[in-house]
Amino acid sequence: MPRSPRIVLFHATPVAMEPIKTSMARLWPEAEAVNLLDDGLTIDRAREGDELSEILIERFVDLGRYACRAGADGILVTCSAFGPAIDRMIGTLPVPVLKPNEAMFRAAIRQGRRIGMLATFAPSVPTMEAEFAEFAAQAGADSKLDTIVVPDAIDLLRKGDAETHNRLVGDMAPDLADRDAIMLAHFSTSRAAEKVRAAVSVPVFTAPDAAVTRMRELVAG
Repeated sequence: MPRSPRIVLFHATPVAMEPIKTSMARLWPEAEAVNLLDDGLTIDRAREGDELSEILIERFVDLGRYACRAGADGILVTCSAFGPAIDRMIGTLPVPVLKPNEAMFRAAIRQGRRIGMLATFAPSVPTMEAEFAEFAAQAGADSKLDTIVVPDAIDLLRKGDAETHNRLVGDMAPDLADRDAIMLAHFSTSRAAEKVRAAVSVPVFTAPDAAVTRMRELVAG
């Protein structure tokens, strides 16, 4: 009997785990989803500011090497604050490595020129905006991204208060209501999708579903 594909879900924060677990179970139930978590990465990333250090990049890639030794057929990174480290993984590891927001970015770019993004973890924003610009250029699109960072939401979510997190994110959505689409920046932010969609009439994109669909294409065809 053929072995099910093993997809390593690479987390730098526990709050990203439940959304991707739900998407994997719904969209690719035959895959073997296993979790690799180092929540110290997010703590140390926040301390570094905009620039990602060489030490943190190599620490990140070393965990990717471990995932390969553990039998990964693909690695889906769920934290959006490590763009340069993910780029190095892509160039180093022998299995497909998917950036958390790649599929979501491409879907939003197809919607039009003016795209909004709601984020809750400010250190991730510079690399995400750079990645968005890169994907827009690859697509030949003149899409522009406007980002709003929602204060306090991520801290509340980490303390277990998902309801207030979702409300705070939803409350900021009308500020982007005139955009062609809105993206929820992080896997953890996808919990607020219902609140955001209730507040605006434009398309709202989340990362987990788009990422699982793209990883399935890469690994299973």
